Amino acid sequence: MEQGEFVRVRESIKEQCGSEVVIRLDRGRNKVDIEHGVIKAAYPSVFTVLIDPEDENRPSQLLSFSYTDVITKDIRMKLC
Repeated sequence: MEQGEFVRVRESIKEQCGSEVVIRLDRGRNKVDIEHGVIKAAYPSVFTVLIDPEDENRPSQLLSFSYTDVITKDIRMKLC
């Protein structure tokens, strides 16, 4: 992983703050979760996504991810 790639991913996510995204989370052992949310904030090492549950009985969740998760494709994000 190159430093330039890390900076490019961080800047790209910082520009998308407030945008709706679909996140595909690779949980390992062929387990994949797909969540819809909004990118809330971008920090130097991590960014946060507010997940809106489809089921009204579940509370909203604020998840944090590192930029390395995006580079290594542990998570994949797509703008809505």
